[in-house]
Amino acid sequence: MSVPLYQAKAEFFRTLGHPARIRILELLSERDHAVHELLEKITIEPSNLSQQLAVLRRASLVVSHRQSGEVVYSVSTPEVRDLLLAARRILSGLVHVEPDTDSDLPTSTGSR
Repeated sequence: MSVPLYQAKAEFFRTLGHPARIRILELLSERDHAVHELLEKITIEPSNLSQQLAVLRRASLVVSHRQSGEVVYSVSTPEVRDLLLAARRILSGLVHVEPDTDSDLPTSTGSR
């Protein structure tokens, strides 16, 4: 059963609607990261990171593979980086935005 494109887009943007997921995608857009590297750069609980990565995996925005006994994540397509850059350009023209800081991320375990 197919879904209208506007509904698929709405679900896609809901998936992006969490600060931790955006930060994960920004980091992965720079380069692949092992889970421990993401935890070092994002101040959230390991269980919360796991939940957020699961949401991104289900949406096919990130992929994972094992490397030297670690799980390493990467963005599934380079267009994810393009989307994040477009959002940055749009927002910088609309509102004053501060440089990214990890302290702005929520520490709760809620996924949406």
